[in-house]
Amino acid sequence: MRFPKQLLLALLALALTGAATAAPALDPKRIINESNSFLKEREPEMSEEEYALYQKVVTMLSANPEFALKLLEAMMSDKEQPSPAFQFILGNAYYAVGQNDKSESYYRAAVNRYPTFLRAWVNLGILYYSSGRYGEAVPCFSRAVVLGDRDSATFGLLGYCLQKQGDLVSAEMAYMQALSGDPGNVDWKEGLLGICIDGKQLTRAESLVKNLIKEHPSDTRYWLTYANILLSEGRKLEATVLLETSSGLGLANVEELSMLGDLYAEQHLVPEAAGIYSKVLAVAPDIGEKRLVKYAGVLISAGKLDDAQRVLVSAKPGSDDQSRIDLLQTKADLLAAQRKWPEERHELEELLKLAPLDGRALISLGRAYGGDEDTPRATLAFEAAYRIENSAYIASLELANIELKNRHYSKCVEYLQKALSIERTDAVQDFLTRVKTMVVKDS
Repeated sequence: MRFPKQLLLALLALALTGAATAAPALDPKRIINESNSFLKEREPEMSEEEYALYQKVVTMLSANPEFALKLLEAMMSDKEQPSPAFQFILGNAYYAVGQNDKSESYYRAAVNRYPTFLRAWVNLGILYYSSGRYGEAVPCFSRAVVLGDRDSATFGLLGYCLQKQGDLVSAEMAYMQALSGDPGNVDWKEGLLGICIDGKQLTRAESLVKNLIKEHPSDTRYWLTYANILLSEGRKLEATVLLETSSGLGLANVEELSMLGDLYAEQHLVPEAAGIYSKVLAVAPDIGEKRLVKYAGVLISAGKLDDAQRVLVSAKPGSDDQSRIDLLQTKADLLAAQRKWPEERHELEELLKLAPLDGRALISLGRAYGGDEDTPRATLAFEAAYRIENSAYIASLELANIELKNRHYSKCVEYLQKALSIERTDAVQDFLTRVKTMVVKDS
C-alpha cells in the first residue's frame, strides 16, 4: 500500500478541508456594527439634521436593526440625497437586516462621492467577502490598506480573498501583515499554512502546523495535516509515531486511525494493522469494513493467506451493495489463492446475483472453472466478461489461451488482436507473432 506523492498532496488538501481552506471565524455583522461611530476629520460629515437623526437611532442599529431601519427610511423619505456619511449608516442598517443589494448600493454611493472614506471601503469589502464575491472584495480591502488601515482583520481578510482568487504570493504577504498585528490568530495561521502546502513549502508548513498542534492539541485536523506532510517527504516512520501519539492521547478520529492502519499494513505489521482497523470499525462501521476488506486484499497479494483469513473472519457485509460485492470478491480471491475452486465459485455466484455484469467476478469465475479443468464453463464465463468493457482485455487473453490449447490458432489470433486494440504491449505483440507462425504452419 504505497503513498504516491501526487496522492499525498491531494490528501494534504483534503486534510485541510475545514482548516486552511475554511473561511476565517469572523463576525461580519459585528465589524459593521462597530463601525457606526465616526472618525472625526478623516471622514465625511453629516448635516445637522442627519446627525440628530443618527443620534436617535445609533444605539438601535445593534440591538434592533429592523426598527432602526424603519425609522431611518420614514424620516429620510422626503429628504434630499443624504450625505456620504449618512449613506454609510444606511448601508450598515441594510446589511444588518440582510438586504445586501441595498447595502451595497449605499456603500458604493458613499465611496464614489467620498473616495477616501476608509471604513466604507472596509465594509463594502466585508459585504463582498461574506457573499463569496472574493474578487470584488480584494480591491476594497486593498483600497482601505492604501488609505491607512492597519487592522489585522483587514489584512487577514485581504489574504483570504487573494488566496481564493489564486494569488498566493500576495495572499502570503497579506497574511504575514495580519499575523504581525495578531500573532495568535488561528485563521491567519491556517491561511498561511494552506499557501505553504499549495506552494510545496513543506518545511515552513511543518513549522506552522507544529505550532498549531502546540496551541490547539485537541484539533485533529492539524495532526492529520502534519502526518500528510511527513508522508509527502517520505518520512513514514515519523508519520507512524505521530499518528500513534495522536491515537494514544485519544485524539485520533477515523481519518487518523485509517492512515495509521494503512501505514501498519504497508509495513506488514499484521496485528497492529488489524487492531487499528478494528478501532475504525467500532466508530465508523462502513469505513472500518472497507478498510478491513482492502487490508485482506493486500495480505492475499503478499501471500499471507492465514493472516488474510483472520482479517476476513472479522469482516461483516457493509450496508450497501458495493461493500458486499467487495467482501465477496476478496473472499473469492482468498479461496482462489488457496486453490479451493468450488468454494470460490460459490462466493462468485453470490456476487453475480448482486452484480451480473461485474467483469472482474466473471474473470474470476472463469479461472475457477479453469482450475477444475472445466473448460466449457470457463469459456462461457470469459465470453461473458469479453462483452464488458472493463474486463474485455483480460477476457481476450484468457480466451486466446484456451483457443491456443485447443489448437484453434486463427481464433487465438482474433482474441490477441482484440487485446492489442485495447492495450498495446510488447509481450502480447510477441505472443501474436508466434501464434501467427503456427497459423501458417497449420495451413
